[in-house]
Amino acid sequence: MIFNNRFKNRVAIVTGGASGIGLGVSERIASEGGTVVLVDLDEEKLQEAKNKLSEFHDRIHIQKVDIAVEKEVASAINKVVDQFGNLDILVNSAGIVGPTGVNILDFEAEAFQKVLSVNLVGSFNLIKHAVKVMQPRGYGRILMLASIAGKDGNPGMAGYTTSKAGVIGLVKGIAKEYAQTEITINALAPAVIATPMNLDTSEQMLEYMTSKIPMGRLGTVEEVAALACWIVSEESSFNTGVVFDISGGRATY
Repeated sequence: MIFNNRFKNRVAIVTGGASGIGLGVSERIASEGGTVVLVDLDEEKLQEAKNKLSEFHDRIHIQKVDIAVEKEVASAINKVVDQFGNLDILVNSAGIVGPTGVNILDFEAEAFQKVLSVNLVGSFNLIKHAVKVMQPRGYGRILMLASIAGKDGNPGMAGYTTSKAGVIGLVKGIAKEYAQTEITINALAPAVIATPMNLDTSEQMLEYMTSKIPMGRLGTVEEVAALACWIVSEESSFNTGVVFDISGGRATY
């Protein structure tokens, strides 16, 4: 169900916005009246995403940003504020899987560091600079995409599992720093969702993760977008530091 104008006069940044969950969330926010800046590292896919959302052409904008680089994040967020006057919503869906089906003894340290750089350091950069511009206005909704892997653990995915557990800790800690403001900081922990990101996941690992889901199927981008958009709406005003589950019954806490 689409809620007309739920995000009217709201400005959102959605990272990983060129595809998958990020694109789905962007489309939902735009369809409900919001202005969305899609952020990604792939310029070609960003342009394709903008073309796909052409019916909202006046409210869809794109920026190429490497979220692992703090200066790029700060510049991108400041650019949005300069252009639109404010930043109300940040949804971080950018991330990489890294090696899958790899035992810790064979997991290269360089690969481990790369996954943490994007998934965890990138989250830190985004929260830090979003809060900086949201605080003077006294309003903001920040949502980090974590993963059931960060709560439950997936073998053979040391980098991804660790990075997403770190995102959960980051959200819980920083949310308490701003709990008495109107800035909420939450996380969403999906199980396996049918997205292009899973093209980088081994078939064996996908089968393992799907077997852990009591519903016996992958989640959809539309299902994630629906929950994500409620979390970043004005309605979700008494939730901060929360890890919301969307796992088909896999989550155990």
